Amino acid sequence: MARKSGMFTTGYERSEKATENYLRSRVEARGGICLKFASMTETGYPDRIVLMRGGICAFVELKSKGEHPTRLQQVRHEQLREIGYPVYVIDGRDGVDNMLDELREEHEIYGV
Repeated sequence: MARKSGMFTTGYERSEKATENYLRSRVEARGGICLKFASMTETGYPDRIVLMRGGICAFVELKSKGEHPTRLQQVRHEQLREIGYPVYVIDGRDGVDNMLDELREEHEIYGV
């Protein structure tokens, strides 16, 4: 195990795949759907689309711990935000939990 910032983590917990599995399981546990997104003609779009009850939709870019989106990914994220979609860049379990809490709060704001 590696020690970083006062927390113990394994390499698995730091991987994009581990975060993706956690995201999918937490979304489904809350009654949502977590779709893998892959455009056949365009690159740079987020990895996942999260759909929650009440018409809540968010795009999620998954990264390994400490990684950042490429320039093209940043452009795609901004395009999605400009037309009103939330885009999250997540590199670990805390990011997943924070995003789901934010989406839940949005449900409460809109009475869904």
